Amino acid sequence: MSPLGKLLVIGFGPGDMEHITKRALDALAESEVIIGYNTYVDLIRPLLNGQEIVRTGMTEEVSRAQEAVRQAEMGKKVAVISSGDAGVYGMAGLVYEVLMQKGWRREDGVEVEVVPGISAIQSCASLLGAPVMHDACTISLSDHLTPWETIVKRVEAAASADFVIALYNPRSGRRTRQIVETQSILLRYRDPQTPVGLVKSAYRERQQVIVTTLEDMLNHDIGMLTTVIIGNSSTTVYDGLIVTPRGYQRKYTLDASEQALKPHQRLRTEAEPWSLGAREDRALNASQAGAAPAAPGLSASGTAAAVATQARPQAVAAVQAAPSAAQAGAAPASLAAEALSRLAAGGRLPGEANTRWSGQAPAASAHGAAAVAVAGAAVGTATGGFGKPALFEVGVSPGVGNKKFTARQMALLAKIAGDDGELEYTPDHQIVLRVPCADPEELVGQLRDERLIVMPIGDVFKVKACDFCNMEKDDAVPVAEHLQVVLGGLQAPKETSIALNGCGMACYGAVLEDIGIVYRKGGYDLFLGGKKFGRNAHAAQPVAEGIPGEQITDIVENVIAEYKEKGHPNERFHKFFKRVGVVAGFHHEDAPATVEVNAVCGD
Repeated sequence: MSPLGKLLVIGFGPGDMEHITKRALDALAESEVIIGYNTYVDLIRPLLNGQEIVRTGMTEEVSRAQEAVRQAEMGKKVAVISSGDAGVYGMAGLVYEVLMQKGWRREDGVEVEVVPGISAIQSCASLLGAPVMHDACTISLSDHLTPWETIVKRVEAAASADFVIALYNPRSGRRTRQIVETQSILLRYRDPQTPVGLVKSAYRERQQVIVTTLEDMLNHDIGMLTTVIIGNSSTTVYDGLIVTPRGYQRKYTLDASEQALKPHQRLRTEAEPWSLGAREDRALNASQAGAAPAAPGLSASGTAAAVATQARPQAVAAVQAAPSAAQAGAAPASLAAEALSRLAAGGRLPGEANTRWSGQAPAASAHGAAAVAVAGAAVGTATGGFGKPALFEVGVSPGVGNKKFTARQMALLAKIAGDDGELEYTPDHQIVLRVPCADPEELVGQLRDERLIVMPIGDVFKVKACDFCNMEKDDAVPVAEHLQVVLGGLQAPKETSIALNGCGMACYGAVLEDIGIVYRKGGYDLFLGGKKFGRNAHAAQPVAEGIPGEQITDIVENVIAEYKEKGHPNERFHKFFKRVGVVAGFHHEDAPATVEVNAVCGD
């Protein structure tokens, strides 16, 4: 018998005894030495029967692997334990790396057995429903060992490819920005309402399960024990469960007892027009006919197909999956419209697009303390009751034009923030308040009792104004206040600024904002589509001058209503204006005319 021992690298699953495999139990029982992280040793202690235990803390992974190899080379059977699966962000790879540095060879070195376990993506998915039913990937947000630039590239790739994504190590006491940056990247590719599951301590005593959305996920407690599962474009929520369709609805009727396709027909190429084989057949047929191959279900001039292309990737995929016009006997535009209608019926088009193609009118938004509280605080449903209060985030200002906080207002903000919250002043002349809060409505009430304007943070309409020359030129103040009451805080496709300047000097730069209003000579000039930042920043396009005061608010509200209805998720207003060409009767110009403003302040 070889004097060398054996290394057993064991994944024991989520942590409860019912989900550890029989081989893992046997491997622990036959081991002479147990080596692991403190918490993991405590989790499996009931399974041990007197073995020697070597336990260390965080950042001691290398020393654990080295000690395990040393003891195995002395002839002992050594168990190196990991939660979940030892080969998924566990100890298996590190043990092999240490062996490789020592010149280890399988034929004459210590024996190594990796015992698989249930990984977090699997255990957490089971608690959420069935979110990982299609192509998925795991990404660790810990940049202690991996450059952040590399992680960003991986998140970008997974987001653009429509993977279901499981985020490991999303946040710790020191790493707080990584999950925020990741959400920002994902929102460039995913509908803000994409279902997200947050599972903390799966199958352990303090288990917590939350179903929320991509735009609201950061309003919940996320830490090192949390796994974040983000759905793809087809993921949906049903009765509190997250489900990602595998694609059976493409070929089967799920509520029918008898299927249109018989078993022997279901794997034929003609039954799968979206497949590689079908694409090759179409290309071959087209080349034989002397014509260029065309994508199925699309035409160069089909209006509905063009709309589908401007919709989200799942709509494009549905159109491309349809049979060609020759095969189906239908026009490409009809196929595109049918694909969009089916997606809308299943709730799989984003926001306003789903409303448009399902023929329903958009619902009006609600305002008030409750609306702000919901926008700023947790939206998902927590289970278990062991989570910390959600991090509540709102913007606070003393008024639309008023830039001066009173001492009482500042004292209240300091008191609310306390030691656990923070206050951040922004260029938008408001203070962002971030504080753990279990009762957002009560907090909003306290702020409003001190005559503070409270606004949600994120993709909402923000009403800004100058200080009206310290309120000496206050003719336009009623319009600013009206816009704040009616539009401030409404959900937008993308964060949108509505700015008003009280005289022709326009010294607060309203003409650079998404929607700018300048009061001069008793009327209002309207500017649309400004881009304030970036190398191609530009002023907004002047679309109307001298609008009477009794008309300006209605006109702006019409612009906003059209943007809310027709704007794509995450589409900035200037891009929307250019795409649609006409908004509320105002035409976009590719080369806006130079803005000429009479700079005489007393006009």
